[in-house]
Amino acid sequence: MTLAPDLKKLAKLIRYYILISTTAAGSGHPTTALSATDIMTVLMFGGFFKKEDRLIFSKGHASPLFYSLYAAGGVITEEELLTLRKFGSRLEGHPTMEFPYTEIPTGSLGQGLSAGIGMALAGARTFVLLGDSEVAEGSNWEAMQIASFYKLDNLIGILDVNRLGQSRETMLGYDIATYQKRISSFGWETIVLEDGHNLTKITNAFKKAVKVRGKPVMLIAKTKKGKGISFLEDKPGWHGKVLSKEDLEKALAELGKVDKNIRGKIQLPSRVQNSEFRVQNENKKVNYSLGEMIATRKAYGNALVRIFPKYPQMVVMDAETSNSTYSELFAKAYPKNYFEMFIAEQNMAGVALGFARMGKIPFISTFAAFFTRAFDQIRMAQYAQTNVKFCGSHAGVSIGEDGSSQMGLEDIAMFRSILGAVVLYPADAVSCEKLTEEAAKYNGIVYLRTTRNPLPVIYANNEKFPIGGSKVLRKSSRDKVTVIGAGITLHETLKAYDILKNQGILIRVIDLYSVCPLDLKTLHLTAKETNAIITVEDHHRGGGIGEAVAAALSDSGKTVYSLAVSKIPRSGKPDELLQYEGISASEIVRKVKKIEK
Repeated sequence: MTLAPDLKKLAKLIRYYILISTTAAGSGHPTTALSATDIMTVLMFGGFFKKEDRLIFSKGHASPLFYSLYAAGGVITEEELLTLRKFGSRLEGHPTMEFPYTEIPTGSLGQGLSAGIGMALAGARTFVLLGDSEVAEGSNWEAMQIASFYKLDNLIGILDVNRLGQSRETMLGYDIATYQKRISSFGWETIVLEDGHNLTKITNAFKKAVKVRGKPVMLIAKTKKGKGISFLEDKPGWHGKVLSKEDLEKALAELGKVDKNIRGKIQLPSRVQNSEFRVQNENKKVNYSLGEMIATRKAYGNALVRIFPKYPQMVVMDAETSNSTYSELFAKAYPKNYFEMFIAEQNMAGVALGFARMGKIPFISTFAAFFTRAFDQIRMAQYAQTNVKFCGSHAGVSIGEDGSSQMGLEDIAMFRSILGAVVLYPADAVSCEKLTEEAAKYNGIVYLRTTRNPLPVIYANNEKFPIGGSKVLRKSSRDKVTVIGAGITLHETLKAYDILKNQGILIRVIDLYSVCPLDLKTLHLTAKETNAIITVEDHHRGGGIGEAVAAALSDSGKTVYSLAVSKIPRSGKPDELLQYEGISASEIVRKVKKIEK
């Protein structure tokens, strides 16, 4: 077996692997893998990629190339390559964490560059392979702006301009000059490869790229889709199609003799595991007074500052709303660990994923409503099995006069749909601080929902709030109805309790601060001990707290009534809007009395 081989022979071997593995799979994207083969061969085997570096295949459908690089490096066998796309194989149709050298799961296009920024900000030199079709995604341009803003000269993008998309020619086709003009106008150094298959020119381009200082670099390579096989080269209609056994024989004959014993020396990136997180002992105590009026969004900012010495791996980002989410408190206290992401929520979520992959604990915040536009990035983060904390402020109609565009009313449903995600909804400053720290301790995706308006502190500073718990705040043996609130509706429920108590009606009151996972033990006990359950939430009914509780108690035989936002909201005072949507204290009283009859 030859070591340090000729790059031309290696590229031929990789093309061979791409072709046989996709035909064996019966599906896949061989042509888009073939177009980037030469440039990736030079990167991985030409001495440019070090073990401290990171590589992201943003064009995840080129996975046959990704896996074939590691086969050419002797890391996986040809036999394993032939399991591509088969159930149980590590080599899935698009890269996932099943394959240990995948940095992030890709395939939903336009996300790799953002994650690469997070890795670069964490100190790693990062290479990102992009397809020309995916640069139509706005998230790439969000990423290009921020990479330039932070002068990330350790970020090198590789744009594979092979002209052909899935269904037609791309927007710019082979207009390399326009690609260069647009990308350079975003503050990037651009290096154009008119022939993205010339190994010498590719080598010279990488030599230049790694020397650039003060700005990110984009290699813009003109390539041919299906390069190396004449009946595939630059031909439409081959995207996502594989060669039949007969066509494979023709292709391999054209490819010529392949040295299957040759192997390149591939650098395997070092790993940072979540288990390596350093947790220090220093931690200031929560300090609020009962009845003190303070918004949970401000308590979130206070908590970030308080817990950082204990969790020094934390990084905090915000989408230019830091004076509303109060992440600005952290920015002032620990500016080196704060990163402004501006109004580009998709990119912010992607950058957080990159940070998490580098062993950081990212907290990202914006208005709850605006996380909805980053849902694809959040959805993909679950497949990275990542460790990102999301804080959505200004949730619900209770924000008041700003109106419906600013009201997060879908966020609980969105995060509840993410596998393994935790959804927390604190009702006061104490619970918010404690739950922010619980989020830091938890290894996984956490969503923390905060409220705009000041709310009275109802918990003692030493109260504990474990994930998956709840608090029973009012209880008696005479309770006929249980009312479950969270966040601002807990305070409406407590007001309703006082009104009803004065009228001789007792209800049980539960603070469901952990929306996901639920406190099933307490819910089932209260279903057993009371006749009916009412949930009250400042959120749409679909996918919200009411549906969560109803599903949990579906076998209890008890009715779950849901009070939730059911009308299109308007601008107005918070109290007016809570009343308008039927989630105010008076509406809770009315519902209890109706059930009691």
